[in-house]
Amino acid sequence: MSGEIEVVGVFSSDVECAHAIEKLHHAPHVNFHTFAPFPSEHMAEAVDEVRGWGRSSVRQFVLAGGITGAITALVMTVGTSWEWNLNTGGRPIASITPYIVIIFEMMILFGVLGAVTSFFFKSGLPSFESASGYRTRFGADRFGLVVKVAESDGAKIEALMREAGAEEVVRKAA
Repeated sequence: MSGEIEVVGVFSSDVECAHAIEKLHHAPHVNFHTFAPFPSEHMAEAVDEVRGWGRSSVRQFVLAGGITGAITALVMTVGTSWEWNLNTGGRPIASITPYIVIIFEMMILFGVLGAVTSFFFKSGLPSFESASGYRTRFGADRFGLVVKVAESDGAKIEALMREAGAEEVVRKAA
């Protein structure tokens, strides 16, 4: 029976871990997680290259929030003016010019709320379960690469990690 296993590689530097991630690019159907004691540019570039994520869709949420905020502010200000119908000095009841500031501020507010909401959705936060394969030394001085693969491909991934310079490679059931 061929189930899924996790292959955990421990690396002493981010460059070695990034090299292992780049080698995963040619392996079929690989699901992996990385762990690092500090943000690493090398690892981030390698993950982006392998996964091919491209541009983030957060900007679409911000645009939708901004448009929604502008429309909400316009409806709210003009609707309030027509409801209360305060005609002072023969001016129009709903003049857009004084409402520009309110429309702008609501557009910014809703855009920011859209950005924060999309950040939480896209990053999977909050996460109530611990990441599988995590070791405490990944938060201290080592870099980790945890790969979920079919049991038949485990030996190939282990060899790939050892070639990339892994100090230790552990195989465990997923």
